[in-house]
Formats: sequence, structure tokens, C-alpha cells
Amino acid sequence: MAIALLFIVFGLLLVIGVPVAFALAAASLATLIYLDVPTIVLVQQISAGSGSASLIAIPLFIFAGELMLRGGISERLIALASSLVGRLRGGLGQVSILSSLFFGGVSGSAIADVSAVGGTMIPQMIKRGYDRDYAVNVSITAALVALLVPPSHNLILYSAAAGGGLSIADLFAAGIVPALLMTVVLMITGYAVARHRGYGVEPFPGRRAVMLRLLSALPGLGLVALIFFGIRAGIFTAVESAAIAVVYALLVTGLLYRQLGIRGFLAAITHAARSAGAILFVIAAAAVFGWLLAYLQVPTAAVEALQSFAESKHAALLLIVLALLVLGTFMDLAPMILICTPIFLPVAKAYGIDPVHFGLVLVLTGGIGLVTPPVGSVLFIGTAIGKISIGQSMRTIWPFWLAGLLVLLVVALFPGLSLWLPAVLKS
Repeated sequence: MAIALLFIVFGLLLVIGVPVAFALAAASLATLIYLDVPTIVLVQQISAGSGSASLIAIPLFIFAGELMLRGGISERLIALASSLVGRLRGGLGQVSILSSLFFGGVSGSAIADVSAVGGTMIPQMIKRGYDRDYAVNVSITAALVALLVPPSHNLILYSAAAGGGLSIADLFAAGIVPALLMTVVLMITGYAVARHRGYGVEPFPGRRAVMLRLLSALPGLGLVALIFFGIRAGIFTAVESAAIAVVYALLVTGLLYRQLGIRGFLAAITHAARSAGAILFVIAAAAVFGWLLAYLQVPTAAVEALQSFAESKHAALLLIVLALLVLGTFMDLAPMILICTPIFLPVAKAYGIDPVHFGLVLVLTGGIGLVTPPVGSVLFIGTAIGKISIGQSMRTIWPFWLAGLLVLLVVALFPGLSLWLPAVLKS
């Protein structure tokens, strides 16, 4: 009864529009009262959940991404992508996808990616004669790449939700090959749709222009290398790398590019504080929710339930993916990671699924939910930028959605794609 109360109260509060963090806290409080557990546990677990030192990396990475967004890096990355893939059919769509790969490594956020790249590319595509639904669909699905490329704060969040024992460096390395695969598959899909609709190509600017754009974008791309190889080599921790990323972003945008003024700096602080505050509030509220899940032995029950009809680890993983796809349609990614990790990670371990591999599957599955109604934050942002309804986007997004689902299934069923690079870098 307590388990039912916990999930029913949480679900009802979400349905009537209560913010996720408040819904988590209220559902947890109602269940504590029902169980006659001292309500001070709520305060204790919220405090413990937000007290992990590794979580400091999240606001710092968000701040670094905001600085790069307002300091000229997004324009340079888009220009580089345009010179590399603009000649392909549906050139601006291909530019949007490749730019998302580049900028994802800087922002680590699908929402920041679609706001920056989509905010630039969607109006440009519409101006050049591309249909609004194509411009929106290609941009919002490309933003999924940002979830997998370092410094993805969602992978940091997964590490924290898993108890903090997982290597963030391994998670970052594990996301690179799936991110490249997602980029290629989406580009092929974009090419096919563009060819069917008769879209044109962009003129090649010449090799000299390509080299100049590459040199201009290298300082921004260098942030990814600094973070990844610094953590991988053990030179600094994830938190230290986040702090270094902020300093690096300030130097590049303020001294080298000279595009970050005082207004941009203050806007970066404001937006980073709001984003980080919302995420950390959800993390704190989810801590007591997770404590109750453990107290009520929900993970144990989930393991027993799956083992009763899933004989192989592939069958169990596919069932988990199906459940996560359903949850992702009405739950944002951060609370989904925090709630589902303590439930499904023990199941994955029971079937011998590597926790790093499972983390990539969880984040990617939740990412597909970001472009799926009714609660798809990336979908809402993209359609708002493109000035179309969600229904218009949904009618033609299915090739891109299926492409993302195909990559998800490949990543889920072939763990070597995720685990190969971390193993190579360790050897």
C-alpha cells in the first residue's frame, strides 16, 4: 500500500501540473506520514542528497556552457560544420546535426544545444526555403547527441544516483562512440528526407575557408579535450575539471574571441543559476524519494518481478528500455535518472549488465523522451523556435524518431559499442 501511495501521489501531482521537485517531496512526505516514520527523515535525506561533492560539477559545467554560448563559440562551430557538410543534400539540416555534436561537447545539455544551435539554424533553414517541420525535427533530434558527449551533466547525475561509485571518466568515454553513431544515423536520415523533399545544398566555401573556420573553432573544441583527457589521465577530478572549464571559457570568450561583454556575463550567471538551481532542487527532492524506494524494497521487488519472466539479460534490458520509453513521455530526464536508477540499476546488475553500459542506455532512452509528447522539453523549445504546433512536428518526425530508436537498440544490444573505448583508454 505504501508503494502505491508513493507513486499515485507523485503521478497525480504531476498530472495537475505541480513541479517535479515539489511532487517528489510531497509524495515522499505523504508516504512517510502513512508509514509513521519521523518526518525529520525528509529533511535529512534532502540534505544528504544535495550534499555530494560531485554535484558541484553540474552548476560549473552549466555555467561554462552558458559562457561559451554567449561568447561566440556557437557561431564558430556552426560555421565549421557548414564548411564540412553543407555540400550534402539538405545542407543546413546536416549542418544542424554536426553542430549539435560539436556544441554538445561544450554544453553537455540537450536543452542548451537546441536553444543555441536550433535557435540559430531553425530560422536560417526556414529563411532558405526549408519546411518548418523539417527544420524543427532535425534540430531537436540532433540535440540528443549532447546527452552523450562530454561533459554531459546527465551522466554525472547518473553516477551520483548510482551511489557515486561509477567512474565519470568511464561514463564520458562510453558516450563518445554512441554519440558518433547517433550523428551518422541522423545525418543519413536527414539526407533521405531532404532528398525526398527536394532540398538543395550549400556552396563549398573553399579549403582555405575551411581551415580558417577550423582554426577559429579550435579553442572552443579544445574545452572538450581539456575536460575529457584531464579526467581520463587522472590530472584532475570531474569537479576540478568543471572549475577549469569555467576559467577556460572566460579566457576564450573574454580575451581570445572578445565577444563576452558584461551583459553577456551577467546573463550567463543568471541562466546558469536558474538551470542549476532547478536541477539541484530536483536532486535534493529525489533523494528522499530514492530512500523510500530502498526502504520499501522496491528494487528487490523489481528484480524478482523481471526474473520471473525475463530469462536473458537482453530480454530484461529491452523490457527496461520499454518501461523507460513510457516513463520518458511524461517525465523530464533529470528526475527520471534520479528515480529510475535506484530501481533498475540493481536489476541490470542482477542480469550481469555493466553499470556504465546501463547508464548510457538509461540516458539515451530518457533523451528520446525529451522529443516525445506530452512532456518533451526539447520538443517544446524546438517548436517554439520554429513557430509550429507540436502536432505539426509529430506528423513528420517519425523518421528521425525511428533513427534515434534504432541507435538506442543497437547501443542496448551491443554493449561493446559503449565499453570498448573505456577499456582501450584503461589499457
